[in-house]
Amino acid sequence: MTSKPSERGNAINGTAELVTWFEQGSKPPTAWRIGTEHEKFMFARHDFAPLPYHAAPGMASIRAVLEGFYPFGWQPILENGHPIALAHTGGAAISLEPGGQFELSGAAVENLHQTEAELATHIAQLKEIGAPLGIGMMGLGFAPDWRREDIPWMPKGRYKIMRDYMPKVGNLGLDMMLRTCTVQVNLDYQSEADMVDKYRVSLALQPLATALFANSPFTNGRDNGFQSYRSEIWRDTDRQRCGMIPFVFEDGFGFERYVNYVLDVPMYFVYRDGYIDAAGQSFRDFMAGKLPALPGERPTLGDFADHVSTVFPEVRLKRYLEMRGADVGPPEHIIALSSLWVGLLYDRAALDHCLALIKDWRVDALEAVRRDVPRLGLAAMLHGRSLRDWAMDVLKIADRGLKNRGRRGHDGHDERKFLRPIEAIAASGRSLATVLREDFNAHGGGKSPGAYLMGKYAW
Repeated sequence: MTSKPSERGNAINGTAELVTWFEQGSKPPTAWRIGTEHEKFMFARHDFAPLPYHAAPGMASIRAVLEGFYPFGWQPILENGHPIALAHTGGAAISLEPGGQFELSGAAVENLHQTEAELATHIAQLKEIGAPLGIGMMGLGFAPDWRREDIPWMPKGRYKIMRDYMPKVGNLGLDMMLRTCTVQVNLDYQSEADMVDKYRVSLALQPLATALFANSPFTNGRDNGFQSYRSEIWRDTDRQRCGMIPFVFEDGFGFERYVNYVLDVPMYFVYRDGYIDAAGQSFRDFMAGKLPALPGERPTLGDFADHVSTVFPEVRLKRYLEMRGADVGPPEHIIALSSLWVGLLYDRAALDHCLALIKDWRVDALEAVRRDVPRLGLAAMLHGRSLRDWAMDVLKIADRGLKNRGRRGHDGHDERKFLRPIEAIAASGRSLATVLREDFNAHGGGKSPGAYLMGKYAW
């Protein structure tokens, strides 16, 4: 949870401090870690409805799930007396998205075998907690049946501010908040130059990840015609803080350029013993002591870190890089996303191969494929080739990168085994969205997509 003002440091004196803040995220390769975050929909098994935050004792609710984690060593984080997140001494965290999507932010681990173990433990604990409550969970990019008005809002102050602001800047922001689930991987950089290389490769390849992990073919109980409707929603959420940010590919890109981008994104809030609505106001004005929400006060680095977390490009820079382009899927696909990016970005030969691969890609072509990929998936075209064809090349690079890392698990296999689910998708050209659509059309038997999918594919 956001800290109190007294814990947030001194006032920022200029943008150079913000550049330094990003620079301080640099780590030597021996200290690089992998952080995997994933969201999932929680639902009542008897009717496949979303869970409320509150319910009678012993009944299905999000709060009951959070409290069920206490015996496993998780500590509650409270807001107005309500548990709204959990922290673990190992560095992992659990948080709630606006519609009750349940998110694990994994600890920073050294290899993907540890990611696999962490995920297995998390799912086992959720099953133990959820079984007596009649709760199920599922990884999908978009809720297949639920309407906006069906979904209870979680009691987090920042979400009330965002809820009021979203309709002013886009048409689908509330859908993003309430009805989507994603998986992302967070990776380190060694230096500004290393960050630039990794940012360019990951941003250029993000549409390919969207296609490989597409898993949101239903909306409001009907086929929506998309491979990744979740990805489409982000195209009409808030163009000032979302998208491909083309300047990443320009000469001179680095920490300072990213700082200036972030400073030009309108704010959501400031935290001062509670959330203060600053939606649409300027962080530059804040630095000058002219923020209308807090006149005369200047921000701290804690305030800047909060603001950075409200910027949503396809790849986000914090003091590490976040890959944000994928729908969540079943557990093996969650690990597959991390394996893809680790293989491409954590081996220098693989990263150089990717830089050579994308060096002639035009920004307008990337913008076009970002527009097309939500509906077309692997069939979307980029520079005369389908994303499926590009995926076959990129997965070979990732495979070699993971082989070069040489991190073996207890079973004797290295990390390449975690690529297999998406290698199969690339080879067949059939995404999870395609498989679910075909399965439902053949066997749905008059059920709604949500009832069928959650009944068959729940974890």
